[in-house]
Amino acid sequence: MTVEQCWQPVPGGSGSYIAELTRALADDPTVDVVGIAARHGDDEVPRPAPTGRVVRAPLPRLALYEAWSRLRRPRAESLTGPLDVVHATTWAIPGRKVPLVVTVHDLAFLREPDHFTARGNAFFRRAVEIVRAEAAQVVVPSGTTRDDCVAHGFAAEQITVVPHGVRAAEVGAADVTGWRRRSGVDRPYVLWCGTLEPRKNVVRLVEAFAAARAGGQLEHDLVLVGPDGWGETSRDVERALAVLPAGSVHLLGRLDDADLQVAYAGADAFAFPSLWEGFGMPVLEAMAHGVPVVTSAGSSMAEFAGDVGVLVDPLDVDEIAAGLVAAVGHDDADGLRARAAQFTWAASATAHAEVYRSAAG
Repeated sequence: MTVEQCWQPVPGGSGSYIAELTRALADDPTVDVVGIAARHGDDEVPRPAPTGRVVRAPLPRLALYEAWSRLRRPRAESLTGPLDVVHATTWAIPGRKVPLVVTVHDLAFLREPDHFTARGNAFFRRAVEIVRAEAAQVVVPSGTTRDDCVAHGFAAEQITVVPHGVRAAEVGAADVTGWRRRSGVDRPYVLWCGTLEPRKNVVRLVEAFAAARAGGQLEHDLVLVGPDGWGETSRDVERALAVLPAGSVHLLGRLDDADLQVAYAGADAFAFPSLWEGFGMPVLEAMAHGVPVVTSAGSSMAEFAGDVGVLVDPLDVDEIAAGLVAAVGHDDADGLRARAAQFTWAASATAHAEVYRSAAG
């Protein structure tokens, strides 16, 4: 299984997926997972970290990815020894002789190529060709991504939908109080978290928040959590924030997992009107804490948020603003937690193991 994503500066949802899946698969005696990563120094620590044995390729990340993409070398078996199946958990797909399983998180780069770098687009498109030519099985996290794959030429019978799970830490009132004090977040707040990049739609969220506050319908602060991604997004967000009262927005950067769990638990609402997601893990994490969610209608998030979430048109600032107002007044913590509890990493791992057996068989 490829686990290199966990060493990326911004591992994102793919890194969480790898860490949680390897942890859950470690409890399955029928599956022996060996991780494959690039060459790293001893001081380079993966966050989050995969569970189990990891072998290192002799090449650093960029060289390894290009070699896999263009040459289909080094083969996975040359690094790990004998294998029954190879699971590429991202678009970095090793060459190999045994059957191949690939997780396709989304095809956002085909839908909105302007939201990605030219180099990234070229790499992803080559990977799509490899998947179509070589993959025995394709795993996707949502029906939305499955439909997108079929629309772009993947064979429907090749694809299995395996939703992600969620793991929410227990958070007490004292934890929230301490985090608020350390972070300077004194007032009730609406939370967003993710990587600042164009498809996350943060500028429209900020504009909607400003409109709701200006109309006197919302008295909350806005808390934005996560690292910068690429493009002009962070500057665009800063320009949008300029119209808001001082102190009403908190840009907290990347939080560690423990603080992020507390930030979820302390929020009055979680807003995530992304333009496109393969799954939308932050929405499910917020729901697991019983926090009302605002997210995009017709998206992968709508598949699990359904009737317990507030669904909005992510291109309509007024509709997002109305959704924020509705969410902070929403009180169905038990329903939100119950819905999130249907999604477990144990169930996801069991389904992945079935895909491995099908590919190998």
